[in-house]
Amino acid sequence: MVDLKTEYQRLKKEIDTAVIDVIESAAFINGKPVQDFSKALADYLNVKHVIPCANGTDALQIAMMALDLQPGDEVITPSFTYIATTEVVALLRLNPVFVEVDKQTFNIDVESLRKAITPKTKAIVPVHLYGQSCDMEAIMQVANEHNIPVIEDNAQSIGGDYYFTDGTSKKTGTIGTIGTTSFYPAKNLGAYGDGGAMFTNDDALAQRLTMIANHGQSKRYYHDVVGCNSRLDTIQAAILNIRLQHLDKNIAARIKAADHYSDAFKDHSIIQPPFRAKNNRHVFHQYTLILNSDRKDLRDDLSAYLSGKKIPNMIYYPVPGHRQKMFETFGALEYKLAVTDWLTERVISLPMHPELDEEQLQFIADNVLAYFN
Repeated sequence: MVDLKTEYQRLKKEIDTAVIDVIESAAFINGKPVQDFSKALADYLNVKHVIPCANGTDALQIAMMALDLQPGDEVITPSFTYIATTEVVALLRLNPVFVEVDKQTFNIDVESLRKAITPKTKAIVPVHLYGQSCDMEAIMQVANEHNIPVIEDNAQSIGGDYYFTDGTSKKTGTIGTIGTTSFYPAKNLGAYGDGGAMFTNDDALAQRLTMIANHGQSKRYYHDVVGCNSRLDTIQAAILNIRLQHLDKNIAARIKAADHYSDAFKDHSIIQPPFRAKNNRHVFHQYTLILNSDRKDLRDDLSAYLSGKKIPNMIYYPVPGHRQKMFETFGALEYKLAVTDWLTERVISLPMHPELDEEQLQFIADNVLAYFN
């Protein structure tokens, strides 16, 4: 699904030099590359503060801790997302409230969000799924009406742009109260191990996020709040510094690959290419098809067919949050989310990364089409 080896060979000289420099400095924790990367990413995102941490799941957890959410508070989030988004809600003894997604974009449905708000709602967590931004202008309008903070889960959409109706734009992850991301190796901006970060324009909130990620310390050995140990190590920061410089070029390559796929599938009666909303730039962390058919075994059969042709493919995500056993005690099984259930039975993702060439793309597309002929 992702060709990290080829990209490493392309960047080998830069990355090897950066890693060796860290090893020779022996500053493995909080070395200079961590600060350099935080500043470079803040400049790229045009956000005041970037607080690095150990992984994307920690970023979500720390963000919720920084907002001082209390056990029993409700956190609204889509059910159609990776489990990390909702897992941290339960971990902090908060109550996940699952809402519906839009059938075209896969992202949180604003009307479903609006209907889910209660006096107990203390946070909203929209997820920019597969590389496409949620409708952040509408989400922020709802959030501001009720004075509810917004945590953007930007793990799959870093580098994306959201376009407001007044003609301005912002990077995804910088519009809400706090943005979070993951630097898992397969992400558009990935490390060679785990990593994550939080973004905010709020000075006081940035200070609190930094403290919580570092054992709740205001200064060494002075612990003002309960925190955790969540750090981006220096080697990963050095690698991310290099990869950040190539992010826009890699996004352009992803978009080009998506264009090739979509052109091949545009007139098919069953294969529905990813929808691209006009209010954002889709950065294609995944290229995810919808199979418009009621045949129950179609998706799994296509997956097996492609695997037989040695074409990687994945199903993100076959079991939504409201169907997961871990959320039974939160009443999750009582949810009726027809669109989410419909999508999770019909989505399938094809290989998507910057190293795909025309021959590979054509081979993949031809085989998908051949299955239906």
